[in-house]
Amino acid sequence: MLGVGLTLRLGFWQLDRAAQKIALHERLEARRVLPALRNEDLARSAGDAEGQLDRRVVLRGRWLADRTVFLDNRQMSGQAGFFVVTPLAIDGRIDAVVVQRGWAPRNFIDRSVLPVIDTPTGTVEVHGLFAPPPARLYEFAPSASGAIRQNLDLEAYARESRANLLPMSVLQLPSPSTTGDGLRREWPAPALGVDRHYGYAVQWFALAALMTGMYVWFQFVRRRRQS
Repeated sequence: MLGVGLTLRLGFWQLDRAAQKIALHERLEARRVLPALRNEDLARSAGDAEGQLDRRVVLRGRWLADRTVFLDNRQMSGQAGFFVVTPLAIDGRIDAVVVQRGWAPRNFIDRSVLPVIDTPTGTVEVHGLFAPPPARLYEFAPSASGAIRQNLDLEAYARESRANLLPMSVLQLPSPSTTGDGLRREWPAPALGVDRHYGYAVQWFALAALMTGMYVWFQFVRRRRQS
């Protein structure tokens, strides 16, 4: 009874996890149809920024092009290369925000060669989605401070670049201002993993059914046949 109760509880827990992720996905989709955030709307604290994640943004500012970094070993559509990250100084504020501008291929013959990226000067308009900082990949040693890096620590990067960076980032989307800049922006949708939870639930329920069947067989059916 303890074994059956435990496995049933674990099965329902997996179903509950799947329902939570579906509800989260629905909330994120609902945010994307809200009016786009402008310069003055962006949250300054991490707590406030959580409520703005996955909202569309339309920002005006200027690129801090000399502080561009290239995050290595990033994939897009199955190809390895760089995520190009550049801070955007926001007009009318003292803040800047890290923009994940897109993906560029790597030169595998000479790994020190950086891709040529067209970065406009002057005021630009950036369309995108408000997102968490760039995802971290496993690394054997702390990230270097050069142009090519494995990961980007926002606090350290803010000190290095002498910019007052917001605690989140922007995933840049295609717009008239991105034409011809040489970057790809086929950002994948967040993986829900709902099917995995359903698979685990089926396994737990099957184990509960197996234990129930074995208990009935050995405690009742087999004894009756023997007697």
